[in-house]
Amino acid sequence: MRVFRTLTLFLLIISFNGNLVFCQQSKILKENIQQQHAKTPVSELHKLVQLRNKKIVSLTILLVIILFFLFYFFYQNNKLKQKIKRKDVKQKILLNIINSGIDTQETERKKIASFLHDNINSLLSSAGLHLNTFTAQNNIESEEIRKTKDILAQAHDLLRDMSHDLVPSLLVRFGLIYALEDLCERNSNSSINFQFSSTIPTDKRYVEKFEMKIYFIVSELFNNIIKHSNAKTAAINLKENQNIFIIKIDDDGVGFDTKKTNATEGFGLNRIKARIKKFRGTFNIISKVNHGTTIKIKIPLPH
Repeated sequence: MRVFRTLTLFLLIISFNGNLVFCQQSKILKENIQQQHAKTPVSELHKLVQLRNKKIVSLTILLVIILFFLFYFFYQNNKLKQKIKRKDVKQKILLNIINSGIDTQETERKKIASFLHDNINSLLSSAGLHLNTFTAQNNIESEEIRKTKDILAQAHDLLRDMSHDLVPSLLVRFGLIYALEDLCERNSNSSINFQFSSTIPTDKRYVEKFEMKIYFIVSELFNNIIKHSNAKTAAINLKENQNIFIIKIDDDGVGFDTKKTNATEGFGLNRIKARIKKFRGTFNIISKVNHGTTIKIKIPLPH
């Protein structure tokens, strides 16, 4: 807008100065005509007047063309700004929808995990305790009672594992660094080995919401590696630098073409990007087919 105003003012000044020049030339021309009226033929005077008029018309046409292009440039620039603004608004709305869904999901996970651990597991433990007490007092042993005890123990273990998957107890009790190290150990097997390294003390704690977000981001990335990469080795490195929490994850898998939108959407990376963007962080991924994948995440630490 400033550029347009400056150019318009510049053209008006040129036009004004041009008119002054032409007025002066016109006066001089009239004086010359009057002085040379007796000596100059009428045809020569007519040619001079036509030449002056042609110059005025040419300059006027040139000014109109320049103004037309300036208006066109301003229109296109304004149109482009509106398009970018609409795109930004749509992107913000989409990110808000994704993050709202994620927040709701994580809240529900926490509620369900708490309910399973504090209520259902407690009931199963109480039922097993009463059954053991009854059999001990009455000295009763039967195949049905033994199977019932086994079923209660299996149900207890399944609910404990389910509760751990929803919200890991290690994360709640001991913090993010300890929970991520445990996540590497639990996901390592004969097919793939997850290596853990960190310059952050294991017992360091962060805000609970921050820890949960980071844990589920890393967990989802690990799931992608297990399902899609065919990697033999993966490594995660954690560190802090100037109040920035940095996560780096490498794997030696098959990799993929990052330019293909279907690939990133299929791996659920859009959801991960939305989570990171909510924390005003950055998400960079480097991958080539048959050359593995490197993911680097930087998130400002909560105050």
